[in-house]
Amino acid sequence: MRLLPRFSHLRASVAGLAVVITLVIVGGFVALGSMDGSSDASSSASSSASSPPPGGGSAIAAERPDTLDTPVAVPGPALPEGSPATSGPGVTATPPTLLAISRSPVSADTLREIGALKHVQKVAGADGGTVQVSGKTLQLLGVDPAGFRSWTPQPVADHPEVWSALARNEVVADGATVAKSGMVLGDDYQVEDGPSLRLAASATLGLPGIDGLVSRDLGRRLGFAADVVVLIHAKGGTPDRDALTRLLGRDAQFVPVGTTQEKPAKPTSGSGPGLVGRPASYLDLYRRSAGVCPGLSWTVLAAIGQVESSHGRNNGPSSAGALGPMQFMPATWKVYGVDGDGDGEADIWSPYDAVPSAAKYLCANGAGQGGDKLRKAVWFYNHSWDYVDKVLGLASAYARAYG
Repeated sequence: MRLLPRFSHLRASVAGLAVVITLVIVGGFVALGSMDGSSDASSSASSSASSPPPGGGSAIAAERPDTLDTPVAVPGPALPEGSPATSGPGVTATPPTLLAISRSPVSADTLREIGALKHVQKVAGADGGTVQVSGKTLQLLGVDPAGFRSWTPQPVADHPEVWSALARNEVVADGATVAKSGMVLGDDYQVEDGPSLRLAASATLGLPGIDGLVSRDLGRRLGFAADVVVLIHAKGGTPDRDALTRLLGRDAQFVPVGTTQEKPAKPTSGSGPGLVGRPASYLDLYRRSAGVCPGLSWTVLAAIGQVESSHGRNNGPSSAGALGPMQFMPATWKVYGVDGDGDGEADIWSPYDAVPSAAKYLCANGAGQGGDKLRKAVWFYNHSWDYVDKVLGLASAYARAYG
């Protein structure tokens, strides 16, 4: 079914080849194209974990210019109480049950009216357009990566690389589309009179007639029509079709959306003792994780945890795609990520894995030696001397507060 027949003015041709990495997750499918190293620390997956990245790698700074824009409070008398959260961004997936395609932009007021209809639980708008790839027309949505996350099946919502790829203005294609079209993950596709688009990932989107996603910003640069697609999540019944037609126009198309299999819950307990286990508090987690790097004070890890995510309260993705409580770039995580709690997975979203991984990264750059080596190691974490001063100032404040 052709959902967006109006938007056929874009053409693309294939250019370049890249190595492909495929990842399958239970209950859904996500495949990833090979990623360019987003930091020197991850320029080679075979780099020694104990060696600093050539030329000085950065887990954060070179890719996240917004780091220092986040207000940072002086540490209070206590770190966050309770067990550190182990989930990702905490998104509960509620995929659409109905797609509506309008011939004209749908206003915010109209979306509110649709949201007020019986059975409608939530509603959102998206942009729509098409591109030509090897003679094939691909129908794409232009979406806000953060806002659209809950509209995808849970396995896709849970997978960080899908959303960091969109944040990098790359393309995420539906898995079935990739299989049928012969597109290659990691390839660049040059839009006529437009930018080169990289197919970074494929995922089971579950949206009939939709071949893939791009960010809203990229879609508008490509000339996509704004706010012509309406996603509706209904519960307990079907929204009144006559009312929808009145609000969206007689020419609006309506496409029911089926259900998809959800990803089984991950085990809640580890399969082994792990590197640091699962401490009951952030304080204990920072203290245990410091043991990964002899000579490193736990207060440095606590300071980085506060600056980067306020101890897991804001895990991203950042505007540059950094993820988790210690805000690693995915490519850096491939080299330095560890399984801290022994559950069999190095999870960028889990503080039990992310905090000891940060200690490992700092140690690889000499943090355990203290003094100027420590300052340089923190600089490797984020290429900014202001960041170094902020982190070490907070570390001193934690030392005074906790003794």
